[in-house]
Amino acid sequence: MSKNDNMLAILWMLNSGAKITAKQIAEKLEINVRTVYRYIDSLCASGVPIISDTGHNGGYSLLNNFFRAPLIFDIDEQKALLHAAVFAKEAGYPFSEALSRSTEKLKMYSNQEQESILNRHLAGFEVINRDIDPSVKTILEELERAVANEYSVEIEYRTGHEEQPRPRVIDPYGMLYWNNKWYTIGFCHLRNEIRSFRAERILQIKQTQMMFKRPEAFSAKEFFLQNLLPDLEGKDGVASLIIRGRSEALDDLCIHWFLGHHLKERTSNQAVFLLDERVIHAYVPYFLLSYGKAIQVIEPQSLKIKLVDIASELMEYYKI
Repeated sequence: MSKNDNMLAILWMLNSGAKITAKQIAEKLEINVRTVYRYIDSLCASGVPIISDTGHNGGYSLLNNFFRAPLIFDIDEQKALLHAAVFAKEAGYPFSEALSRSTEKLKMYSNQEQESILNRHLAGFEVINRDIDPSVKTILEELERAVANEYSVEIEYRTGHEEQPRPRVIDPYGMLYWNNKWYTIGFCHLRNEIRSFRAERILQIKQTQMMFKRPEAFSAKEFFLQNLLPDLEGKDGVASLIIRGRSEALDDLCIHWFLGHHLKERTSNQAVFLLDERVIHAYVPYFLLSYGKAIQVIEPQSLKIKLVDIASELMEYYKI
């Protein structure tokens, strides 16, 4: 057997509760006693709480509650889990209390050396995100259960252009986190189609008696991105957006969540994007205004005119 297989076999032997000697382990696994010692040392180094008793009735044994602890993770895996927990909490992960308990267990059952290493890695690792309203976490908890158990929910939902919420029944197929916001994707009984719903706009939610079956191979992420960033290949009304400017400003535009998706060509001082003409005039000017003189629009000419109009309106608005 491989080293990993042998070490796992030793763990199962020790988990029986009875003491077992290195010689007994060696005989069962058909390996050298010295090899057993090396495996025991490796398990101890990874944080497995192995008790070693010497003498006539000596042998190896495990702490009784070892298998309640996630100590089969090596130090890099533990570090990755704790770092991921920091991201999850800052993103408004709805089950943050359970997450905190699990990370505390991870640290609790680590040996002293591991705990010191983990604390050093956590001390310099932080994530800044916007605060999420506690009521949204309650919404997310109910949505997660509905997605997992495939039951419909009734929600009070307010869109971005409506002042008053409207009742809807939806079959939530999935949840996703994008651009500092939580969404659920599901079938809307009111509109009779699959739609995305922003969690912050769900004012109330309650379980219904209706059940649904999620379509096979459905991906909330793919649906969301397809609607957010549609494929323009072969479509009419597509135009080139050519921008010149400082390298660092162009770098920023090329990784922009929207423009980066439509990047077609990049040189040291120029970037070319392929976009829907309506989008160029409706949204792109507001993406570009904050860059000031760091960039210059080369094409289309209509976008230059649009930028001038917006800048003039702002000047007039703020004129004293």
